[in-house]
Amino acid sequence: MSEIPFGGTLIWYFYICPRQVWLIQHQLNPDQENRFIEIGKYLSEYSYPREIKEVILDGCKFDVLSSEKERLVVAEVKKSSAHLKSAIMQLAYYLSVLEKRGLQVKGEVRIPLEKRKIEVSLSEEIREELSWARKEIQGILSQEQPPPPKKCKYCRNCGYFEFCWA
Repeated sequence: MSEIPFGGTLIWYFYICPRQVWLIQHQLNPDQENRFIEIGKYLSEYSYPREIKEVILDGCKFDVLSSEKERLVVAEVKKSSAHLKSAIMQLAYYLSVLEKRGLQVKGEVRIPLEKRKIEVSLSEEIREELSWARKEIQGILSQEQPPPPKKCKYCRNCGYFEFCWA
């Protein structure tokens, strides 16, 4: 079985809800009028106005691209640290894609509302977890049906809430 290509957004969703991985990949998009999605879009658009935004390379869409002391910085912008693990792993995925192209860049998760920057690098532990997550995601994507919905603390704010629970 050949691998199904996917981007960093699925890594993000995998750590929140595996069902979302399948839905996004099958182009069943969340409610774009969900207030939390709208907040995220707003932050992405208006935070860091002097930096390059939404750069696409090899199927990856970087929120922010900048330079710091002659070193390239790739950053993911998030509205809160509630999903910090997801954000770190999404950024780690991007760093691994860039590393395969021979680029050594600095990674940062930026949370403007909390005035936080978390540096991310590809440690051996993160590399192993990223490898595991990629395999798990491939398993989800190869299924004919999405995984069944499972209630968790994030459901009530999710853009798929109506889809899963109506």
